[in-house]
Amino acid sequence: MWIDTHCHLDAAEFDADRDAVRESARQAGVTRCVIPSVHATHWPQVVQLAERHGDAYALGIHPLYVPQAHEADLLALDHALAECRDDPRLVAVGEIGLDFFVPELCTPEMRERQWFFYTTQLKLAQKHGLPVILHVRRSADLLLKGLRQSRITSGIAHAFNGSSQQAHALVHMGFALGFGGTLTYERSLQLRRLACELPLSALVLETDAPDIPPQWLYQTAEQRAKGLPQGRNSPAELPRMAKVLADLRGLPLTELALAITANACRVLPKLAKCPGRVT
Repeated sequence: MWIDTHCHLDAAEFDADRDAVRESARQAGVTRCVIPSVHATHWPQVVQLAERHGDAYALGIHPLYVPQAHEADLLALDHALAECRDDPRLVAVGEIGLDFFVPELCTPEMRERQWFFYTTQLKLAQKHGLPVILHVRRSADLLLKGLRQSRITSGIAHAFNGSSQQAHALVHMGFALGFGGTLTYERSLQLRRLACELPLSALVLETDAPDIPPQWLYQTAEQRAKGLPQGRNSPAELPRMAKVLADLRGLPLTELALAITANACRVLPKLAKCPGRVT
């Protein structure tokens, strides 16, 4: 059994064949996906998709959507988390965090606005007793500062690509780190070292589908210039990503599957009781 701990199944890239994509992943052995939301307008669809496919979901406001978000959306998130409190499919607050990679988000005004939305959502996670799914892009130190202030003790640092020191700080706080498509690139030497250096108990797997395609789906700029479309990532790619991780760590795939599943259920405790598909 594989759990894709980060899959944007609600993304527009899946509009034409969403159900087929999810069924293909199921046939590949991905029994559960965690579908994080990125904006208040996405919350209803994320909830519906999780119910239809026997998956789990998280509610939150992504830092890339902070520029168009309103403070009223934070109040709406508080209400939504309260309304869904007894839903076993709601496993976290997310995707939330900080992004200092996109230039438009790095102005002093936008950094302050991101911090406000991030820390407010951490408080909501604490209020509702939920872990968090974190977006960490060139922002790990400040993100860690927010976690220390909030006393959140569980969750996933999605698509982590920071330093070893930052990784160990997150693990020490009770977080798992999400590895996926980037790990499949032979040039990702630092990330591959980190995936081998960390204790196995600190790792979970994710696709971030439809984004971060693995090496076998990636089209170079030259290929794209010739008209070849960029490969669309999907949750069905997770087992092949897992094989890369298993080979790097020298583990049997079955042993990795058991460990990774246990890790996901530890940091997102409601996953273990998430019901199956509604027929």
